[in-house]
Amino acid sequence: MKVALIGASGFVGKAVLNELLQKGHQVTAIVRNVENLASKNGLNIVKADATDIGVLTTLVKDSDAVISAFNAGWGNPGIYKDFLIGSKAIQEGVKRSGVKRFMVIGGAGSLFIDGKQLVDSPEFPAEYKDGAMAARDYLNYLKSKTELDWVFLSPAIEMHPGTSGIRKGSYRYRHSGI
Repeated sequence: MKVALIGASGFVGKAVLNELLQKGHQVTAIVRNVENLASKNGLNIVKADATDIGVLTTLVKDSDAVISAFNAGWGNPGIYKDFLIGSKAIQEGVKRSGVKRFMVIGGAGSLFIDGKQLVDSPEFPAEYKDGAMAARDYLNYLKSKTELDWVFLSPAIEMHPGTSGIRKGSYRYRHSGI
């Protein structure tokens, strides 16, 4: 399978990239910083701006699926706005390319605990709040879109730099009823 992976050089993107390559997929890694990835068999690394719809459309058009692990940068003071702009541009590029399968990796903030989203809890870390709210708000925007066969993944709150990276071998599935 040919997969375009946007944000392949980030924390989550690198983990997704390794899984894709281990499974034998051909991957086009679309990144800001090509120097953050090493060349590997089955991997094509391309530098691109995630907000450039025309370039993205061209880069993903021959893919069977597109995965977005896009993040506007945790240290970015404009992360909320920049995440939404980038995510919507990526979605539009995928739509224009004709690729129907679109996977977005969001954040744990959109997960529910006791009927409340994590990002809305007083315990949610302030340094991640704007980015988590952007991912949650993008999910709400995406729910109204029907042009693509999309899925939005919300990783566990335990997934962050410094975690062991050991696979647990299980997951929970919750369909939102869309």
